[in-house]
Amino acid sequence: MPSYTVTVATGSQWFAGTDDYIYITLVGTEGCSERTLLDKPFYNDFERGAVDSYDVTVGENLGELELVKIEKKKYWVHDDWYCKYITVKTPSGDYVEFPCFHWLVDDKEVVLRDGKALLPKDDKTRLVKQHRHKELESRRKTYRWREWQPGIPMSIDANTHKELPRDIQFDSEKGVDFILNYSKAIENLCVNQFMHMFQSSWNDFADFERIFVRIKNTISEYVMQHWKEDFMFGYQYLNGCNPVMIQKCTKLPEKFPVTHDMVADCLEREMTLEEEIEAGNIYIADYELMEDISPNSTDPCTLQYLAAPICLLYNNSQSKILPLAIQLGQTPGKDNPIFLPSDGQYDWMLAKIWVRSSDFHIHQTVTHLLRTHLVSEVFGVAMFRQLPAVHPAYKLLLPHIRFTIAINTKAREQLICEFGIFDKANGTGGGGHVEMIQKAMRSLTFRSLCFPDAIKARGVDSPEDLPYYYYRDDGNRVWDVTKSFVWDVVCIYYDSDDTVQKDEEIQAFVKDVCSFGMQDLDCCGFPKSLKTREELTEYLTVIIFTASAHHAAVNFGQYDWCSWIPNAPPTMRKPPPRQKGVVDVKFIIQSLPDRGRSCWHLGAVWALSQFQENELFLGMYPDEHFIEKPVKEAMESFRKRLAEVSSVIKIRNEGKKLPYYYFSPDRIPNSVAV
Repeated sequence: MPSYTVTVATGSQWFAGTDDYIYITLVGTEGCSERTLLDKPFYNDFERGAVDSYDVTVGENLGELELVKIEKKKYWVHDDWYCKYITVKTPSGDYVEFPCFHWLVDDKEVVLRDGKALLPKDDKTRLVKQHRHKELESRRKTYRWREWQPGIPMSIDANTHKELPRDIQFDSEKGVDFILNYSKAIENLCVNQFMHMFQSSWNDFADFERIFVRIKNTISEYVMQHWKEDFMFGYQYLNGCNPVMIQKCTKLPEKFPVTHDMVADCLEREMTLEEEIEAGNIYIADYELMEDISPNSTDPCTLQYLAAPICLLYNNSQSKILPLAIQLGQTPGKDNPIFLPSDGQYDWMLAKIWVRSSDFHIHQTVTHLLRTHLVSEVFGVAMFRQLPAVHPAYKLLLPHIRFTIAINTKAREQLICEFGIFDKANGTGGGGHVEMIQKAMRSLTFRSLCFPDAIKARGVDSPEDLPYYYYRDDGNRVWDVTKSFVWDVVCIYYDSDDTVQKDEEIQAFVKDVCSFGMQDLDCCGFPKSLKTREELTEYLTVIIFTASAHHAAVNFGQYDWCSWIPNAPPTMRKPPPRQKGVVDVKFIIQSLPDRGRSCWHLGAVWALSQFQENELFLGMYPDEHFIEKPVKEAMESFRKRLAEVSSVIKIRNEGKKLPYYYFSPDRIPNSVAV
């Protein structure tokens, strides 16, 4: 009688093994096997990390294997099991791989296709077409859209991490418990004694070192030493934590009436301000989005304030970006003066601090939360709803969606919820952060997620005009390498533009993202269909780049740039000054966060800047969802090109006091799940 050898691999993560009964059924074009219990006498089957083999005897040859059905039945109590893959050796000696990478919970079953990636048109038999349809039908019931807050991207329909499908939960929930992680951070930083000292101001700037001493590194210490200097203020617009605000100023806005006489002493080329603008040497950062955002009022004992500043920047003759003028509100007038480098020391210092605080809020809520985390979740939910596991786009994207929905759900549960951690230290807590996201949705377009387009739209794409913009240069390198890899994969499965147009699953995926995930907002510009292989390549590149490279670029610098509190105040306790000459150092200290909020902030930026254990970086694909040789060759080429980018960045950084490494591929996790 014909015999098939079945090899079963159990996952190596915590609690992956099981003591439950595991049954298998092989389904071929000529018939199916009997339901067979996989069990060896006097052997502990399906232990964590184990690879076990079993013989399945059948009455007659099953023909070409199409499906494998796995069932788990309770032995004593339900014991979840994580199956990595199943390999079947046929009687003729051929090996057929069936990737799984699923949790089997309760008495559920999983039906697997073999590992070859196939488009809908490639399915030839009724059985596999039916399986494809049933898989998506089941997924759409499991992965449902829900509006967490009006006017922001849709999210998964789950209130807590435990409510999520088991396949997308973290392996260990403790690893992403924000409360636990922040508590650990605070303990590691030895700032416990200050934690509950809300309303208690620091004595002076040096006093902040009492909570800073344990987390110094090359960059954070340099920031502490130089944060008051104009060059450090300007440098952060290029290579700091939020290097997305600077844009070319082609005309001064009427709401910001800076004159040549105001800034003449700062201009170095014997040109008027208007001539400097025409020459392309003037840049601007406008925090208009912050206007009318509600400040945090969750603590009645501490009034907190926000501002919507505008900052004029100058690219001087040494190609350094320096601040020229700052207005702390959007409406010019007597009570909204324009602060200048020629003003008193403390007037100018406080104006810059206010800009840095507003920049921090935009970074946390818009650049980081909205434009990487929430957008990636939209792509993830739509992917699970519209792309079956056999689809090449599903296999390509899955590593970059890994744990994204889980970490966002945990954030809504603990971090950005009402009375969450965000409320404790941030000036936009208590609802202001939601208002910010709602306003930022107006500028969240698909093209703004295409890295080269976003750079060009701000007028900062020229290395000759703006050298030392490493965020732009390194980001373009990673974008190009990623797009080239995606193009290679797309061309393996799509031989023409017509194939893209006729792929109803990829079209449904794209439409779901726009019509449901982005709520079909007129301003979003997300496509509802894709017509060419180039469009598909760009779309998939946006998803991968947003979740991996761009998230890394705006996340992992928080420790470096925001740990010195005066350089990135999470809240301000005095309103913006309405006149010059009334500020002293005591007023500035009283404006900055108190001891308790400073410590919460410090714990947050420390925790958010840490890599996860066993982090998977860009180009690492340990779970073999693809089995085809051409894709594996494309992956290998991808890794080599990424390594070349890492090498270029490493050489460039040698000897620099402020190295820029956030876009280095060897420091880019595959997804936002950090």
